[in-house]
Amino acid sequence: MYRMRRRIATGLVIATALFFGYHAIFGENGVNVYAQKRAEGRTIEKHIAELQRENSRLQQHIQQLRNDPDAIEHEARERLHYARPGEVIWTEDDPAPQSTGK
Repeated sequence: MYRMRRRIATGLVIATALFFGYHAIFGENGVNVYAQKRAEGRTIEKHIAELQRENSRLQQHIQQLRNDPDAIEHEARERLHYARPGEVIWTEDDPAPQSTGK
């Protein structure tokens, strides 16, 4: 009788260990989910760093536009196609898409 209870207890301990081991690896907060979250965190950190660089670049551009008249003129010419008196602006249209005619 003692031997039978010992085998049952050993089997239950092994089954419980297997259950918790499976749960620790594949469960809701397991190792696989943890690795995915770490990878996602690294991706987000890279994206944040990229956005911070872009923000810094835009802040420098704003400072230039506030303090440098040449930068303002360049922006007006580039974006708004402004010209000084007597200058002529020449723009080219995009080529029309060719149809295949099939």
